[in-house]
Amino acid sequence: MWHIRRATLYSAAMAVDKALLDILVCPACKTALRLVKDGAALKCDSCKRVYPIKDDIPVMLIDEATIEP
Repeated sequence: MWHIRRATLYSAAMAVDKALLDILVCPACKTALRLVKDGAALKCDSCKRVYPIKDDIPVMLIDEATIEP
């Protein structure tokens, strides 16, 4: 007997909870962050660091951030 496996669809990224977004700040300069890249990252407009969101968890490590204009 054969079993057909259904494909599971995942969204690219889920939005960070509004309450969490309100309290998160850039670890480098302590400025508020905003969602970018369709909810897949958080960006600091002050120092231009972009922190990735992996598995719905913001990675708030300065070494993991990229700097984008």
